[in-house]
Amino acid sequence: MTAKELRQKYFAFFESKGHKLIPNVSLIPENDPSALFISAGMHPLVPYLLGETHPLGKRLVSIQRCLRTGDIDEIGDAVHHTLFEMLGNWSFGDYFKKEMIPWSLEFLTSDKYLGLVKEKLAVTVFAGDEDAQFDQESYDIWQGLGIYNTRIAKLPKKNNWWGPAGQTGPCGPDTEMFFWVGKEKAPETFNPDDPQWVEIWNDVFMEFNKKEDGTYVPLKQKNVDTGFGMERNLAVVNGLDDDYKTELFWPIIVKLQELSSKKYEENLADFRIIADHLRGAVILINDGVEPNNKQQGYVLRRLIRRAAIRMRKLEIDPMVVVFPIIEAVISIFIDEQSLSENIQRISEVLSKEFKAFSQTINFGMKILQTEININGKTAFDLYQSYGFPLEITLELLKEKDSEIDLNQIKKEYEEEFLKHQEKSRTSSAGMFKGGLTEQSETATKYHTATHLLQAALRKVLGEEIRQKGSNITSERLRFDFSYPEKLPPEQLSEVEKIVNDQIAKNLEVKKEVMDFERAVKSGALTVPNEHYPEKVKVYSIGTFSVEVCGGPHVDFTGSLRRLKIIKEESAGSGIRRIYAVLK
Repeated sequence: MTAKELRQKYFAFFESKGHKLIPNVSLIPENDPSALFISAGMHPLVPYLLGETHPLGKRLVSIQRCLRTGDIDEIGDAVHHTLFEMLGNWSFGDYFKKEMIPWSLEFLTSDKYLGLVKEKLAVTVFAGDEDAQFDQESYDIWQGLGIYNTRIAKLPKKNNWWGPAGQTGPCGPDTEMFFWVGKEKAPETFNPDDPQWVEIWNDVFMEFNKKEDGTYVPLKQKNVDTGFGMERNLAVVNGLDDDYKTELFWPIIVKLQELSSKKYEENLADFRIIADHLRGAVILINDGVEPNNKQQGYVLRRLIRRAAIRMRKLEIDPMVVVFPIIEAVISIFIDEQSLSENIQRISEVLSKEFKAFSQTINFGMKILQTEININGKTAFDLYQSYGFPLEITLELLKEKDSEIDLNQIKKEYEEEFLKHQEKSRTSSAGMFKGGLTEQSETATKYHTATHLLQAALRKVLGEEIRQKGSNITSERLRFDFSYPEKLPPEQLSEVEKIVNDQIAKNLEVKKEVMDFERAVKSGALTVPNEHYPEKVKVYSIGTFSVEVCGGPHVDFTGSLRRLKIIKEESAGSGIRRIYAVLK
């Protein structure tokens, strides 16, 4: 089945169910400064999910290009992509679960459409939490359709909840469909963590609107929003175990093999990263983005440079690649007339960026060749000032001196990175790694206050309390922590009193740099699931609080004056959130 045939089958199916086709829109969101890119098919349709009337009615179908960089480090395997096509259908207050779920099974298994084997299907449903109950209705519908309980997994919000597109907006539970791609017979019991079960479709039932305070309120209309990934499903219906072997990537892979005289099978990650990143870069440029160091431009520059690094490994000259790759992308999106019309501009933008990065590489090489005592600080300065990647630095140093201690340089680099951790922000993350959204004297005070707050919570609620996230501005702190239930007013008052007692003592805040293992053994708190370098900063506030942290902090707690808790609320299943101010 070709990509065009798959699109046509999807459209034909939903048009037979009364849906109207809407066009793909630019990757750059219109009138929405809260998001860098269209990251889901629902993004352009949020007003209609909230109740506005769409001119084409209550049932729509589309194919929308999306771009996500949240899991960019996963690119290189067989199924992850930054740019992807999302087929989707919507109901704005019209049909709901009892219609959508049977339609999903019909499209997937009917010989008229995809003809997938029903015995190779499994599904997940929302398990329920304090914000919304278990999705019993979806569970019962699937069972009624012959998908029995050993093939239905009940999963929490992180797995089976979709939205909102930004910090607030429409959202709700979903049910996701998986297909067995293993060579042997599909097991009777479904394990969603087994990579041979590939997610192929997602039906989202948008019943809620998430408010700014983190609460979920029912929408005035119940909506359906589905996501059917084109690249992954094209591979599945054609019996392929690799998305990059489909026609949506393969023309680029073929060009790279010709230009490098190397085989795809022997350089999987390199070929996939180049193909993915340059495909995404071409579409971004076509949609009007220029490489720079801000917002969308930063992401585009990052894609191009990551591709250039991989091309260097394959001994491919990026300047030679530009035109053949653009032609390959155009052949993939053959119906996209604007790509052919913009081929000159796309070529110029890519060539200019490749040339600039090549100069950066050459400049860095000269420094590395002339420097006598190269260490981690040298490597970090090259990265900080010129965007020279650490992996290239290490590679060149190895070529220069085979006996050089690359692990030591990497360790020193991480120490330098740690020093700048609070100052370095990326446009894709939009905030400092340590939780500060701006660096000011007031924000620094709030940062220290979060340490006092966590220590006080542990004294009142127990030592199992751990930080689950924080966000700090110059106006307030927001602190998330693990706890299963709402805190009564008397406990909040006790926490507040303990913090203010420590402030009144004017405790000294001390910093020490030590090995991470030593820090943990000494009792310093860490953020669960956070990745730390070998050496870390440990901040002690008297004997009251000891934490591994990037800083910055005040010197004495007296400068915080007084903390006031203004709100305590749920931030998800088993997580509470506190907002507080300093007065």
